[in-house]
Amino acid sequence: MTPKEVRLHGGRKGSALGVRVIPRAARNEIAEILHDGTIRIRLKTAPKEKEINQSLSEFLSNILDVSVDRIEVVAGQSGRDKLVSILDMDALTAQRKIIQNLT
Repeated sequence: MTPKEVRLHGGRKGSALGVRVIPRAARNEIAEILHDGTIRIRLKTAPKEKEINQSLSEFLSNILDVSVDRIEVVAGQSGRDKLVSILDMDALTAQRKIIQNLT
């Protein structure tokens, strides 16, 4: 499998990535990178707004090896498509870590 390029956007204080969350999965995982660069993530959590956003932040914290307080859902709080900010991490580092964790 050849990994697709993840489209992350370098910000002044970090990077941002587009995420599509699939709730009620069998396990937490990065499932794939969609054609538009959005990262599809499966989470075991039910699709309740606060719970799914917290689970997503904790999952990405582990994948990216950063503290959970450096990850924030900045758009799409109540939907499945989200924009996630990662403070103090450049886009290339985040991209590398995400590709390493593709299932």
